[in-house]
This record gives sequence, C-alpha cells and structure tokens, in this order.
Amino acid sequence: MRAFIVMVGVLLLSGCATDGSAPWMPFPVTGSSCSKPNSEQELALSSAQSMADEGRLHASLANLEGLPDTVAEVRLRKARVLRQLGRSDAEPLYRSLLGTCLAADGEHGLGQIAAARGDNNQALAHLVNASKLAPTDEKIRNDLGVVYLNQLKLEQARFEFLTAIELKQSDTLAAANLVTLLIYQDNWQQAAELVSKLGLTPEQVSDAQARAEKLKAPASKGAVPMAQVAAIINTPTVK
Repeated sequence: MRAFIVMVGVLLLSGCATDGSAPWMPFPVTGSSCSKPNSEQELALSSAQSMADEGRLHASLANLEGLPDTVAEVRLRKARVLRQLGRSDAEPLYRSLLGTCLAADGEHGLGQIAAARGDNNQALAHLVNASKLAPTDEKIRNDLGVVYLNQLKLEQARFEFLTAIELKQSDTLAAANLVTLLIYQDNWQQAAELVSKLGLTPEQVSDAQARAEKLKAPASKGAVPMAQVAAIINTPTVK
C-alpha cells in the first residue's frame, strides 16, 4: 500500500465562476455573432497568448489593453488573464460574452471564478450552462467534474472526468482528478490501473492523494477546499 501511495497521487482539481444575477453587459454585443479580429489584431492576440503561456501575465495584459473591447476574443483573452491575476474586473468581461458566439467561454470563466471563491452552487450553474453550449470541451467537463467532486456528488463527477478523458487523452488533468476520486473511495486498484494506463507522474499521484485526504477531512462538512481550476494553471487558447 505504501509503495502505491508513492506511485499514485495527483490532482490539480480545476475550477470555475461567478454569481447568477442577470448578466451586465458593459461592452457592445451583437446577438450570437462575434466581430472577427483583423490580421493585425490576430498577431497581437497571438503575442499576448504566448506571453500568458510563459507566465508573463502582466505583459500579456499590457498587450491586450491596446486592442478594442468591441472584439469578443479580446474580451475573452483579457478576462482569462485578469482572472489569473485575481482581478475582479475579469467578471464583467466574462459576462459580456453571454449571448455571443463565445457564450460557453463566458459561462466557463464565470464558473471558474465562483469555484475559486468556494461558491460551488453558482459554479455548478455556470458550468452546466457551459457544458450545454460546448459539450465537447474537455476543460469545461473537467471543471464541472471538479465542482461535483467538491460537493461529493461522486457519480456525476466520475461521469464528467471520464468524458473529459475520452475527449482528450493527452491532457492528464481529468485523469488526475479521477484518481483523486478513486482514492477518496479507497479504490486503490482502479486508481493504480488508471495511473499506469495514462502515464501519470508520481507528483500527480501525490497531489491526488493529498486532495482525497482533504475531501475526507472533517472540515469538508461545509465547503470542501477548492482545487485550482485547469484554466488557472493552463490558459487555453481562444478557439
């Protein structure tokens, strides 16, 4: 058992978004359509994304601030960077995407914000909406599974993690979260099989075990300690 514990344990439970009040849209939107960035803006967006991927969030934001907020993709990129910086102005930017072609990203971001502050009910509402709008987005399905796991709704969490894994097997985040769920259930054999099958690292296994222990702790009566959201760790590129 001890040897397995060293070998199995990870999790970067990923999280989610904001309150469910009527969306405030301070930026111009046009129904479900989105104005496309021009070639110059595309280049600036690509540069800002590269900086964000390198962890240079302030530099990324500085580059995005030179682009017009009338472009939905610009607002999305800004919202993601601002959320990772812990800035409250990420929320209205995400809200401004509701009702546009990037509505799924808006709901996802709002869900991540709510989950990060421990409001699992609001996070669940936003992430369910996001999964309906973009059912094949593995990051959304993973984050929805995280919220279900935080609420100890294990079967729902398992379903979302398995869906995310099958949608993109190269991304081990959902697999790590599923290992956490299995360890929480003391299902060590399945956890070990999953670790071996998907090639999770010892660090991932250790994190998964630590997360499972927190879920079992008495403090989990109320709000389960929030895990970090996938997008907080990895800023996905805009589709």
